[in-house]
Amino acid sequence: MPEISDIVESADLTLDSADTAEVDRHARLLCGGERDRVDEPEWVGRARNNWDALPLRLRRGVRQFRRHSGLRGVLLLRGLPVDEAMLPATPAVADSVQRAATVSAAVLTMIACGLGDPAAYLAEKSGALVQDVVPVRGKETFSGNAGSVLLTFHNENAFHQHEPDYVLLLCLRADHDRIAGLRTACLREALPLLTPMSREALFAPEFITAPPPSFPSDKGTRAPQPVLSGAEDDPDIRMATIATTALTPRAAAALAEFGEACNTVAVTTRLAPGDLAIVDNRVTVHGRTAFQPRYDGADRWVQRTFAIADLRRSRDHRPHDGYVLTR
Repeated sequence: MPEISDIVESADLTLDSADTAEVDRHARLLCGGERDRVDEPEWVGRARNNWDALPLRLRRGVRQFRRHSGLRGVLLLRGLPVDEAMLPATPAVADSVQRAATVSAAVLTMIACGLGDPAAYLAEKSGALVQDVVPVRGKETFSGNAGSVLLTFHNENAFHQHEPDYVLLLCLRADHDRIAGLRTACLREALPLLTPMSREALFAPEFITAPPPSFPSDKGTRAPQPVLSGAEDDPDIRMATIATTALTPRAAAALAEFGEACNTVAVTTRLAPGDLAIVDNRVTVHGRTAFQPRYDGADRWVQRTFAIADLRRSRDHRPHDGYVLTR
């Protein structure tokens, strides 16, 4: 569990009221019409065009984060419109997604376009571009987005050949007790804490990462892969605490040491309505602290979108050059 000292209520970029109103105006231009469906390529194209019209300060902050995500690997945007007064009850069923265009879905998609392109995976939540992260009765101990126990550190879809580059998490409602927190740990801060022996082991193909429970249809055998790859001084990471298995004793020791390093540098941020956390999935693992849902229609509600910086790389996984990876 996180220590009190690692809880940070930072604000990387807070919009003023004028900027919030401008984002809201452009989001609403994408909502309300018969053709306003989130997963339609034509709608995503309109969202991309509207991104270009958003306030310069917002676009500049996202662009700078895309170029280099910093030591924390997270950008927190505060003050985004989510239309709180018009929100329906928090969804309470598994695999809930957002198909109809709403202000929050439009905000997520526009910003995903600023990072690259929105993307989804057919095996997860039926390939919806905007997904609900909500507690589901009976899934309390589920190690995934429907649970409410501690969610351990992981990269999103670390097992996949084309994992997302960014994970966007927009808070629509906080939990009743305001204790649920997004936990993040950036490799750039954890790497200096590792011994040379552990670094060497983590770069070796001595690990297997299984698909998460949310990918029930993906049960293929995985080839051993390294946890770290790329530049030795600024590598990328692929791991999930409960899904990555070490194949050798030195790999197991290195993975344990890395877990300790992540807990040492961990930062916990409690998201409020209108807060958007953008996690650089290539260098930062994330999770969530435990909380107590009430299943009364007002539980914690976060919407999630993935973004891929270079969508072309996954072209053979996306029929008709769409946004959904089917394998």
